[in-house]
Amino acid sequence: MNLTNAPRAPETKAAGGEMLDLKDAFGEFMTTFEAFKDSNDERLAQLEGRLGADTVTTEKVERISRALDEQKRTLDNLSLKRARPALGREGGRALPNEHKEAFDLYMRSGDDRQLRGLDAKAMSYGSGQDGGYLVPDETEAEIGRRLSAFSPIRSIASVRQVSAAVLKKPFTTTGPAVGWVAETAARPQSATPVLAELQFPTMELYAMPAATSSLLEDSVVDLDQWIASEVETAFAEQEGTAFVSGNGVNRPKGFLDYNKVAEASWAWGDIGYLATGVSGGLPASSPSDILIDLVYTLKAGYRQNASWVMNRKTQSSIRKLKDGDGNYLWQPPTAAGQRAMLMGFPLVEAEDMPDAAANATPIAFGDFSRGYLVVDRTGVRVLRDPYSAKPYVLFYTTKRVGGGVQDFSAIKLLKYGTA
Repeated sequence: MNLTNAPRAPETKAAGGEMLDLKDAFGEFMTTFEAFKDSNDERLAQLEGRLGADTVTTEKVERISRALDEQKRTLDNLSLKRARPALGREGGRALPNEHKEAFDLYMRSGDDRQLRGLDAKAMSYGSGQDGGYLVPDETEAEIGRRLSAFSPIRSIASVRQVSAAVLKKPFTTTGPAVGWVAETAARPQSATPVLAELQFPTMELYAMPAATSSLLEDSVVDLDQWIASEVETAFAEQEGTAFVSGNGVNRPKGFLDYNKVAEASWAWGDIGYLATGVSGGLPASSPSDILIDLVYTLKAGYRQNASWVMNRKTQSSIRKLKDGDGNYLWQPPTAAGQRAMLMGFPLVEAEDMPDAAANATPIAFGDFSRGYLVVDRTGVRVLRDPYSAKPYVLFYTTKRVGGGVQDFSAIKLLKYGTA
């Protein structure tokens, strides 16, 4: 197979305007992965020779690798679209829910009398003049479900809902006081544990989708589903950045913003890292060994539910690595909608992770369900604005989200540096 015939990412539309079947897309993805392995094996064989890898072969491997990335994104998008409910109402009528019907009336015409009658009005936190109305519980749940699918860190972190502005979580810095004692011996009083407190304030996240008058007048369109579909990408992108690298100022604190120290000097409150020994890259000899070392920096209890986190460019370079028996460390997902695996652990693609560079930490590994906590304040609010962008109607949609590391033992980083 020459360079010009290397596989390309599949189109999301098939002939006749029909959506590409998920099964066919997954089959193309697996075919491309086999082509990638064959081409990369050829490149590695050339590297072992005296003349080094041929330029055409190297370019072909890179092109197929890019095609794999595009096809994986296509698979993920098709899986998400299949999981989304239709925007039309079932049977053409709304669900028999008083709050839902009142909210629908407010969205379409701006008539908020029924909502005020239900005493559902909730002023914005710290900004009473903005106002807004709580969306129905079904809409809030749908937004949360979509965010879990779109936001990579949220999908593997712990998520907790609170009604206050700040979640305060106590933890013991000394561990529980325990000891052995005979069956009939007196029980001595245990030492008092030393407690500290983690705080996770929630910050406001907003989006402002616009609607036309024809959309609002169409009674078949479910506006609850429309709001959820419009804000999902905007919320997920902002969350993804904050959960990885947010500085904690008017946004969640990302796990890469904490103090990072070499694993040998790790202490509670720091994120430990393992250095590759090479500035800006992996070791030239046996590069997979450093990944194995990173896996075993985690205690056994954390490894059971651990995941890799890296961006697409880093994944592309890791995809070419083999173990001592010639097996690829990166393996494709076993089915559409599943995650790729790296050394037996799922790989989460987070585009907000840094690229490979000197002293960067482009790879994270850990049990994020124990390591990172996402805090959602209950209630998503919508304020209808028909004046600012006439003839369009804007819907100022807000939710409050916080986040931060809750267990500093559960997340480890790989640093592309010498120390």
